[in-house]
Amino acid sequence: MDSNNTSGIQAFLKGETTAGLVLMGAAILALIVANTPAAGLYGDFLEYTVLSKTVLHWINDGLMAVFFFLVGLEIKREVVEGELSTRAKAALPILAAAGGMAGPAIIYVALNWGNADNLRGWAIPTATDIAFALGIMALLGSRVPPALKIFLTALAVIDDLGAIAIIAVFYTADISGAALGAAALCIAALVALNRMGVRFIGVYAVLGIVLWVAVLKSGVHATMAGVITALCVPASKDAQGASPLLKLEHGLHPYVTFLILPLFAFANAGVSLTAITRDAMLHPVTLGIVGGLFFGKQVGVLAIAYAARAVGWVQLPPGASAAQFYGTALLTGVGFTMSLFIGNLAFVGPDRLAEVKIGVLAGSVISGIAGYIIIRLSAPPTAANKW
Repeated sequence: MDSNNTSGIQAFLKGETTAGLVLMGAAILALIVANTPAAGLYGDFLEYTVLSKTVLHWINDGLMAVFFFLVGLEIKREVVEGELSTRAKAALPILAAAGGMAGPAIIYVALNWGNADNLRGWAIPTATDIAFALGIMALLGSRVPPALKIFLTALAVIDDLGAIAIIAVFYTADISGAALGAAALCIAALVALNRMGVRFIGVYAVLGIVLWVAVLKSGVHATMAGVITALCVPASKDAQGASPLLKLEHGLHPYVTFLILPLFAFANAGVSLTAITRDAMLHPVTLGIVGGLFFGKQVGVLAIAYAARAVGWVQLPPGASAAQFYGTALLTGVGFTMSLFIGNLAFVGPDRLAEVKIGVLAGSVISGIAGYIIIRLSAPPTAANKW
């Protein structure tokens, strides 16, 4: 790996450490506010209507489109020049991510089989929160081999891509042909601009906003507009090594990290302690999410990774012990942001949202603590504990 790519990854991981701490602070603040006399004001704020949409709707469908735009930029960069740019680099994180999405879904479905309404939440525990997971790993410092950090980063990026595909396919409303046609024209224009080598960011931004409106009206979730626009932004570099993609990614990252994601966490993590009843904790939706994040994630990642290694398809991260890799598999069960987002799509209205929040928070916390402890207590690889 060249030094420029390595330094870029190190800078990214440093940023994700801060992002994880800020996100955690916003979630804790939401929990505190939701359980104080200010709970009424908290609810009124989220339900306040601006231009016929509530504040919560603007955050989840508007601001989060910018988050998904950034995710799209990160995915494209990794595919073009990063850890997903070659088959050898991409094989392990892609296979592990696939296992890490299948395992939780199977556990959730098994615990909710026979209830069609509950089954709508099958995808909630399939996602990994890149900010939280990498933030926890970064707290361990030099105890974590660099190759393991890179593996988790690539896996989380693939997880995001999988979550985006799930949202697009399974969580759409009634389709409007006219709006979908307008969206298709916007996409064709974005692709044409990319093909013609247009590098002016403003053009992509304007078309991206038009695409967001069209997708919002089409019935497909509006955040898809952010991803599609990002994939059309040119990644080719000029003589100075700059590209529109890198410029946008670096420019948006602080706003997404310190404004959009904390706002999302604050708006969606607040749950009253009165809702945390025995029935809620033992509800199949809650158990499905907790079981999926904690058991499904680790089993799926480990099973696929070791199976692929056994047949010679992949090499596991060098410089890491079996215990360290297991701790990393546990960290993939930190699902927070994307899990809450999918939960809001799966269960419209107040029904089951308390169980979703309890399940996501509990599953993520248990996975994060367990992963941290395992890695912290793990010794570097030796002849006795190598793969």
